Amino acid sequence: MRRRKAKKHILIPDPKFGDVVVTKFVNNLMLDGKKSLAYDIFYDAISIVDEKSEDNGLDVWKKAISNITPGVEVKSRRVGGATFQIPTPVEIVEKSL
Repeated sequence: MRRRKAKKHILIPDPKFGDVVVTKFVNNLMLDGKKSLAYDIFYDAISIVDEKSEDNGLDVWKKAISNITPGVEVKSRRVGGATFQIPTPVEIVEKSL
């Protein structure tokens, strides 16, 4: 028997933009559990991009994230006695609440 499925962790959107992808990024940026400092760093960086370019800072950041996101990942698949690397497409998270 397999164990029960793990609970889904629901992320709360960030307070300024209301975007879950920003929350994921800030969670990876955070050091030693200091989320408010990570939010301050992120929001300051977005405001600097706003000032230096004519585009919206959040749109520039989302475009940069989509540029560095890989399109394909490989998963190991065991067939017979051999293990094969099977390429599978990566789901792109574009949800905003």
